[in-house]
Amino acid sequence: MKVGIAGFPHAGKTTIFNALTGLHASVGSYADAAKPNLGTIKVPDPRIDKLSAMFHPRKTTYAEIVFVDFPATPGERAASALDTAAIVQMRDADALVQIVRGFGDPLTGDPAAPARDIENFRSELILADLAVIEKRLERLKKEKGKEREQDLLLRCKQLLDEERPLRQLDLSGEEARSLAGFGFLSRAPLLVVVNVDESQAASALPDDVRALLARDRLVGIVLSGQIEMEVAALDAGDRGAFLAELGIGEPARDRFVRAAYELLDVISFLTAGEDEVRAWTIKRGTTAVRAAGKIHSDIERGFIRAEVVHYDDFITHGSEAKCREAGKLRLEGKDYVVKDGDIIHFRFNV
Repeated sequence: MKVGIAGFPHAGKTTIFNALTGLHASVGSYADAAKPNLGTIKVPDPRIDKLSAMFHPRKTTYAEIVFVDFPATPGERAASALDTAAIVQMRDADALVQIVRGFGDPLTGDPAAPARDIENFRSELILADLAVIEKRLERLKKEKGKEREQDLLLRCKQLLDEERPLRQLDLSGEEARSLAGFGFLSRAPLLVVVNVDESQAASALPDDVRALLARDRLVGIVLSGQIEMEVAALDAGDRGAFLAELGIGEPARDRFVRAAYELLDVISFLTAGEDEVRAWTIKRGTTAVRAAGKIHSDIERGFIRAEVVHYDDFITHGSEAKCREAGKLRLEGKDYVVKDGDIIHFRFNV
């Protein structure tokens, strides 16, 4: 899962990146504006911790999120969040995060205006997508047999002309697959993070921001990047007390991961044994046979059945044998829809 961090200059994008990843990327203007910062985190999952304590596996593997801190627009006073290099890189992300400045600009003195910045970023995404569509429609005038694609792109253009993002367009499965290759930015899932100063670390979203997010059906959170970067540098045992003093319930990473999973509508199924305990990330609604393919294509191809027990039942009864005795271990076929927290053993033959 790749999550792109974007926003206007001086919003604190790299500070948030450091807070989430625990890395120490240089904060400020990039020396090389074409090079993004990359960082991978293991998704905290108490279920994996518990299963590892029970099985003592040779290997424990958590789900991962890759964060991409997109390069800043060249120029200290650049007004745009998107230049050509950033747009190309953003199209490759599974989801986008807009970091919004919730404090006075330390360089220009401009006061915080989160609602304005959210609206302006929204407009930039729409304009970037509109440019792609107009270019493609121009080419389609010279091609025959592409009427369905043309009609679909005209629907998209109409929505963008109304200054509405493409994520608001109702699409069939086939239409969504047709658009996937374009990497439309206003169609990507978007999380808004209002980055505030230390004194507002425990504050709620401003009312005008909340109204904008409700209008576009977006998720938003408030955090203080500077504080969270300091928290990320602390020993795990000291983090809870430090956050409690500030009135913050949990670290940014945990809140961010939960919001990202909701945003992308993904869940984790688990595999557990002496060799490995592992979390596998899949889209909600994935069938057992497709989940098997997440592990290996041979397992999907030779799928026979899935032995399934939910994590909660496994912890309650303590072992696979006792789950079987209690009727909690089930045999499921290809069309079974995997649930979050299912522990699955796949039977297959190739």
